[in-house]
Amino acid sequence: MTGTGPTRPRIRVLIADDQPLVRRGLSLILSPDPSLDVVGEAENGAQAVTLARQLRPDVVVMDIRMPVLDGVGATGELAATVPSCRVLALSTFDLDEYVVGALRAGAYGFLPKDSSPEDLSAAIHTVHAGEAAVAPRLLTRLISTYVRTPHGAPPAPTGLGELTPREVEVWHLMATGLDNTEISRALDISLSTVKNYITSIFDKLAVRDRAQAVIAAYESGLVTARTAAGDPPGYGHSEPSSPRPVPSRPAPRSSRRETRPRPRF
Repeated sequence: MTGTGPTRPRIRVLIADDQPLVRRGLSLILSPDPSLDVVGEAENGAQAVTLARQLRPDVVVMDIRMPVLDGVGATGELAATVPSCRVLALSTFDLDEYVVGALRAGAYGFLPKDSSPEDLSAAIHTVHAGEAAVAPRLLTRLISTYVRTPHGAPPAPTGLGELTPREVEVWHLMATGLDNTEISRALDISLSTVKNYITSIFDKLAVRDRAQAVIAAYESGLVTARTAAGDPPGYGHSEPSSPRPVPSRPAPRSSRRETRPRPRF
C-alpha cells in the first residue's frame, strides 16, 4: 500500500480586470497549475469586493485601474471587510502611483502585466504565504518616485522612538532597496538576524510588511528621493536624511548599484 501523504488545499484565486480578454488570459494561464483554483472573475473593483465576500478567495489578482471602483479602493474595502483575502496588484506600468496607493491600502504585492506566467504563479504563492511579492528595488523605485515627505515637520511613525540604533540602520537599508541578503552582507550579520530585526521593526512601526515600512521611511523623512543626473527618468535614489533626531547609524554603503534584470519572485 502506497502512502501519498496529505493533499494541500488549492489556493482559491479571484481575477479582477475590466478587460474580458485579460481576465480570460489570466484564467487560462493559471488553470494548468494544480495548486491554483480560479473561482471567479470580476470586471470592476466593486464586483471584485462583492464576489470576494461571497466566494472567499485566498488571493485576488487585482488590476489597479478599473471603472466603478478602482483597484486601490477595492483593495481597501477587502482589507477592511475580508482581511483573510490577500491582494496581488497588477499594472501595465512598472512605475504607477496607483500601485503605491494599493500597497498603502493593504495589497501584499505588485506585478507588472508583462511578467511571465511563472512570475505570476510564484507571486500568487508568495502573497498567499503572507509575504510581500514585490522586488525590493522595484518597490524602492515606486515609493521614491511617488511618496514625498509632507511640507513642514514630517510625521513620526508609531513606535519610531522604540527602534534601536541597529533597527534604524536596517530600516534605512531596507528603504534604499537592499534585500535581506544584501543587508546581511552590508552589516556583516547573519540572514536570520536580519529577519529578526525586520520583524521587530514591523511590530514597532505597526506596519504589516516591507512595502508599508518603506513608505513609512519616506514619509517620516528617514530617507528622501532625488533624481540623479544620467539615470533613467523617474528613477529615485535614496539618501539619508535627518529631519528629526533619530538614533545614530553608520552611513549605508553606496546606493548606486549596477542595474540588474527584474528578479523573479
